[in-house]
Amino acid sequence: MRKERTPRGMIRSSLRRLFLRSRERATAIKRDCYTCQKCGIKASKKRGLEQKVEVHHKDGIGNWEEVIDSVQKEILCSPEHLETLCKECHKKEKIN
Repeated sequence: MRKERTPRGMIRSSLRRLFLRSRERATAIKRDCYTCQKCGIKASKKRGLEQKVEVHHKDGIGNWEEVIDSVQKEILCSPEHLETLCKECHKKEKIN
């Protein structure tokens, strides 16, 4: 029987959504006054003049495959390495 795994594309998509909602991204946008740091264009929602800005990782993201491998190994590990606990027992386990 084949073990089912969370698809790599789903992991990548979830990490992207996490970043899009992150404090770090929001802080960078606010710091730069919602303005492109290359051409100076400002974000706008004004009808007919809509303009979006995005956040770019200056140093790149590294190796996506390694990031996804790490998430699969550490977080989405095999069910044999997981157990169901109540909130209180889980809290005790985290302390130990």
